Amino acid sequence: MAELDELPLWMRAFMKTYHYRQSEWSTAAPVKPLREAKIALVTTAGLHTPEQPAFDASNKGGDCSYRWIPGEISVNDLQIAHRSKAFDHSGIEQDRNLCFPLDRFRELLGEGKIGDLNYRHLSFMGSITAPGRLIRETAPEAARLLKADQVDVAFLTPV
Repeated sequence: MAELDELPLWMRAFMKTYHYRQSEWSTAAPVKPLREAKIALVTTAGLHTPEQPAFDASNKGGDCSYRWIPGEISVNDLQIAHRSKAFDHSGIEQDRNLCFPLDRFRELLGEGKIGDLNYRHLSFMGSITAPGRLIRETAPEAARLLKADQVDVAFLTPV
């Protein structure tokens, strides 16, 4: 992760003046042992399959949409459409498991350390500077769909 003083001047100014939103937590999620839990991965790396459209990098406030990532996909087949220039992309370009650890979770499943993996997972675009629509519409919709899939745990890898 870059230190603030390592970023270009325009990015430092943005980071220092950006109005970060705060959220109120509602009721806590029920506790279930991981060895019994169904897990879905959620990333903000802007990943998508070759057949899906890339996230819209031209949207000034950020693309609030999401992409479903099939559970059977090879992680190396995923494409990256993250628009941020505030971090070095080379690590996730070399190994998608850094931002979407599906292979590691498959290993955990094989070892019996988790109950199950969902048949689909979520990818969002990070670097959303105008998150109103994401908070009001997209994230609740995605959460409802994960709940309908009977997912117990959403493992987030923020990018």
